[in-house]
Amino acid sequence: MSRSSPLLIALTLAALIGASQSVDAKSPPKTASRPAAASAPVTLKPMVAAANPVAVDAGLNVLRQGGSAVDAAVAVQAMLGLVEPQSSGLSGGAFMVYYDAKTRQVTAYDGREVAPAAATPDWFLKPDGTPLSFPDAVHSGRATGVPGAIAMLSLAQKEHGKKPWNSLFGDAERMAANGFVVNARLAASIQRMSPLQPDVAKYLVRDDGSGTPLKEGDLKKNADYAATLRKVAAEGPKAILEGDIAKAIVARVGAAPNGSPMTMMDLANYKPKESKALCRPYRVYQVCTAQAPSGGPAILQALAILEHTDINTRNANDPQAWFQLLQGERLAYADRDQYEGDPAFISFPQAGLLDPSYTAERAKLIGDKAVAIGPGNPVGAQARAKDATREPGGTSHFVIVDAAGNVVSMTTTIESPFGTGRMVGGFILNNQLTDFSIMPRDRAGNLAANAVAGGKRPRSSMSPTIVLDKQGRLVLAIGSPGGNSIIGYTLKGLVAYLDWKMPLQDAIALPNIISRGAPTVGESGLLPAAVRDGLIARGLTLGANRGEESGLHAIGTLHGKQEGAADPRRPGVARSL
Repeated sequence: MSRSSPLLIALTLAALIGASQSVDAKSPPKTASRPAAASAPVTLKPMVAAANPVAVDAGLNVLRQGGSAVDAAVAVQAMLGLVEPQSSGLSGGAFMVYYDAKTRQVTAYDGREVAPAAATPDWFLKPDGTPLSFPDAVHSGRATGVPGAIAMLSLAQKEHGKKPWNSLFGDAERMAANGFVVNARLAASIQRMSPLQPDVAKYLVRDDGSGTPLKEGDLKKNADYAATLRKVAAEGPKAILEGDIAKAIVARVGAAPNGSPMTMMDLANYKPKESKALCRPYRVYQVCTAQAPSGGPAILQALAILEHTDINTRNANDPQAWFQLLQGERLAYADRDQYEGDPAFISFPQAGLLDPSYTAERAKLIGDKAVAIGPGNPVGAQARAKDATREPGGTSHFVIVDAAGNVVSMTTTIESPFGTGRMVGGFILNNQLTDFSIMPRDRAGNLAANAVAGGKRPRSSMSPTIVLDKQGRLVLAIGSPGGNSIIGYTLKGLVAYLDWKMPLQDAIALPNIISRGAPTVGESGLLPAAVRDGLIARGLTLGANRGEESGLHAIGTLHGKQEGAADPRRPGVARSL
């Protein structure tokens, strides 16, 4: 299918109702035309859903030439790094889940950045033991982790690619050399982030020598990025992790203020990870997502909690349905924030958090009125300092289906919009290490689960997800950007599609309401009045939106046909061949 998404930075109620009539109290949500676990299979056709149309086209071009879903993912990432530099890029990290249509198995790939070997828990503390201000931490050399997205894609492409690696970068390279048209979202990001850091401020100006910041409709060239892509096409991830570009990264992150002791060895030693996806049943489905330190475990815990409610008998016009969603989310966030970190470095009680008896007990806290919610005490939990991770958002998500029915769901990031603001080789360096807890210890000396350590991966909210039916066939592939709200955004999409049986585009367009603590924040003004009033009556304080908006992209088959959807809050599209 094909759709065009409006260029929206902030939604209005009228626009949302137009995109999804199901939030109108007079129009109940549409229901599936067949049972949730339909017996008749849907024949999948090649499709890409991503946050920029030219990135979608780059992926479709690869699929048109017989490429696989992973081949197309390489092309999409290369293009996004050019046209959406505030969100992802060659210096960033990613999580990906991959569905093999032949084996009906889901594999998880971890391309999360890592801290340099010399990193310590006091990484972001000043000499007097107080933390750097968050802006100072973000723009420091110490904010940059060893990049992993391209290494991860290279690993997956070697296993699941059909086309030569060096054939996948042509569209992005040509557009970098010839210029791309600046869209409204990038122009707004430049304006919102002003004043920009020196490197990115020097880049994000018109090519006419005037020094004028880029505006919507301007044509922007990036010859350095084109040259870097040619190098990556020829050499693979070594082009970034070894050689001249690696030397440039080490030099740039080592510069003041707060330079990093990252070394060439740190970059050369980077290894992406591959494993079975983290999968758990949810009602009649099997939900598979990325492994820790991603947001995947929290997604599965929230669903396990919600399975003890009757949310699946309700709909998007029911305040109790939203209350259950928000409280289930809140419980999962409380546990995740307290206990999750890189399991290679800490004892993460994942089995305890997902144990059916534990999630059943947590579900009892939902009730009919909001109560104070803190972390629980799952089996295997250890004493941890209270988390102090900020995790802003500069992230993107895309979903791809190829001609064989293989599926990629990938979330990719450089962390904050425009990362650290430092650049090499035509791309912006990530500030991913500020996804660690800046305050590492409590007064008792307990370390936070997400404290910095050399070689450690910072905790992430990225939650690329694939849902299968009982026969192992695709039901849904979904994910979102949005900083620490990613878990809430993705959970909303899952519940609206799987439980409320909404058409996929309507499910994604629903208002975003996030309950990580108090207050509950988001697009509460876009909710029907009855829902909003019902949440307030149940004790929730509804605050204004904060953080990065969602960018949900998804492909589903629940309604007996293939549906592609792109979040109307971003300029993305879902298109098929």
